[in-house]
Amino acid sequence: MTKLWPYHLLAIIVIFIWGVTFVNTKVLMLHGMTAAEIFMVRFLLAYVGIWFISPRRLWADNWRDELLMLLLGITGGSLYFVAENVAVGISYVSNVSFIVCTAPLITTILALLFIRNVKAAPRLIVGSILALLGVGIVIFNGHFVLRLNPLGDALALAAAICWAAYSLLMRLAAQRYEAVFITRKVFAYGLLTMLPFFLFMPWQFPLQGFSLPVVWGNLLFLGLVASFACFILWNLAIGKVGALKTSNYVYLNPITTVIAGSLILHEPLTLMAFFGSAMILLGVWLANTAKDEK
Repeated sequence: MTKLWPYHLLAIIVIFIWGVTFVNTKVLMLHGMTAAEIFMVRFLLAYVGIWFISPRRLWADNWRDELLMLLLGITGGSLYFVAENVAVGISYVSNVSFIVCTAPLITTILALLFIRNVKAAPRLIVGSILALLGVGIVIFNGHFVLRLNPLGDALALAAAICWAAYSLLMRLAAQRYEAVFITRKVFAYGLLTMLPFFLFMPWQFPLQGFSLPVVWGNLLFLGLVASFACFILWNLAIGKVGALKTSNYVYLNPITTVIAGSLILHEPLTLMAFFGSAMILLGVWLANTAKDEK
């Protein structure tokens, strides 16, 4: 881990940024934008931004790799965001947050099942489970209340599976292509595969709404920082650190949410939040100091 610490740091920074994007999204929704509209503008801004620094090459080396890029655009873009945002709309936010944070554990399970040369050290598995328990404590604040919403919870699980699949597919793509090229393809295919969604729920946000500073300011942050910059850095981290260890940083998301909620929304920090955060940090440290992936 010593030589790779800059890439671990990049992954942590990305997760911290992604952890506060719920505030930006919530503000935009309060101003009349739907989740699908936010996603389209966010990825379109990111695609425009990355076009200026990416190679002008349009296609991957062969049709199998191009199909891989399409799957990355779906699992890390359109399907993931639709599943997660629709789940938030119809289920309990605490349920969705917890279920989506199972993505690292699902990533490890899928890797062990489908990738022959991947072996997860016991320390990585123990650390992952400890971090997930910490996530549960932070999100539910120590009060376990069973409130099921089958459809919403299923969509949240689908989002977690999508992100796990994205991480493992990115592991394959990063072996043959640069992070910037892959990221541009993710944005492109994410946008293309999102278009059919608007056949069922047409665009409604008025164009004059984009003139509001609070709208274009939040969209610029989501598009150029949280998507354009962060997707490049995340994909780079996966290529250098590995899918299993990089994905474990997703567990840090609730810590960022708690801090952002305290600073921006003035929500109180509870003792259980501190305890759960400590468990998350310990679990992530255990998992990411385990023996390297095989």
